[in-house]
Amino acid sequence: MNRERKRAVLRLEGGAEFKGWMLGYDGPCDGEAVFSTAMVGYPESLTDPSYSGQILCVSYPIVGNYGVPEEGVDEYGISKNFESDRIWARGLVISEYSFDYSHWNAVKSLDQWLREQRVPAIYGVDTRALTQELRQNGSQLAMIVPEGVEKSFPVPDPNKENQIAIVSCKEVIHYGHGEKKVVLVDCGVKHNILRCFVDRGVELIRVPWDYDFNTLEWDGLFISNGPGNPQYCDVTVRHLQEAMKGNKPIFGICMGNQLLARAAGASTFKLKYGHRSHNQPARIVGSNVCVITSQNHGFAVDPLGLGPDWEEWFVNMNDGTNEGIRHKSKPFCSVQFHPEASSGPTDTQFLFDEFISKL
Repeated sequence: MNRERKRAVLRLEGGAEFKGWMLGYDGPCDGEAVFSTAMVGYPESLTDPSYSGQILCVSYPIVGNYGVPEEGVDEYGISKNFESDRIWARGLVISEYSFDYSHWNAVKSLDQWLREQRVPAIYGVDTRALTQELRQNGSQLAMIVPEGVEKSFPVPDPNKENQIAIVSCKEVIHYGHGEKKVVLVDCGVKHNILRCFVDRGVELIRVPWDYDFNTLEWDGLFISNGPGNPQYCDVTVRHLQEAMKGNKPIFGICMGNQLLARAAGASTFKLKYGHRSHNQPARIVGSNVCVITSQNHGFAVDPLGLGPDWEEWFVNMNDGTNEGIRHKSKPFCSVQFHPEASSGPTDTQFLFDEFISKL
């Protein structure tokens, strides 16, 4: 990194401060500070639209060691190495930055990529102490402030903004070819979800979050992941309730789980610090089958409000929160975790096969 190091500080709304050095774009930022315990996958995490509005703390101590891969799309027009076409996290917090990167597909450093995308980061932070702070006191509004810059609270709360409207596509997009058509409601979809469908021979129709998909012809409906508070998607919930009057298969992931649950009569609530990692255990309700999942969400479903025709499908083994629901007679289901997870684990990719088999 051929530039002078500049001191910086991460300030939390609760009063805690963590000093370090600037990395990436040399400017301030603010957002909700959250932590992820994943060991790898910072290119995928930073480009995950579900991190929109947030300052991401990577608790794994060494970051940047394998650089950043090339941009570009595959034959379907889907990003080869990222989960979207840009970085969505507002800022990044890391402990030790690896100035020398080494990987066969790396084309630039993390620092260079962050500068190009105008995303500030801070390194040299005690991320163990920061993670403990966020676990004990909950996710908090925060800011990264370079030395010599004046910035203070209050700052806007991204959870009081419609983050889904920000990250969703603005027009209908088609991917792949196949006998079966699936409408994908884009609440902030990760690109590997697109790939999991088209690789299985499905024609995918991606529509904006508030699009009335009931006006289209389709064999199955999919509701994607996305950032923020599901209460801002009442229009999507209404479209879902209309679709649920029929019998065509419906499948949701992450935000899709919350929206399907709200359409089924349940409520949602904000978690203290959310689930963001690659190693969350989820058990199939009524069995001893447990799967290891990748997760990224700050809200969860309260299953007590589900109607009598619905049941819990998966439950989180760490805190007992809901990890999925399903209808008792119709082909409607959803999960809170990410079966498409890139960079893994892939224990639950079979859920795509199960959904497609019902089309």
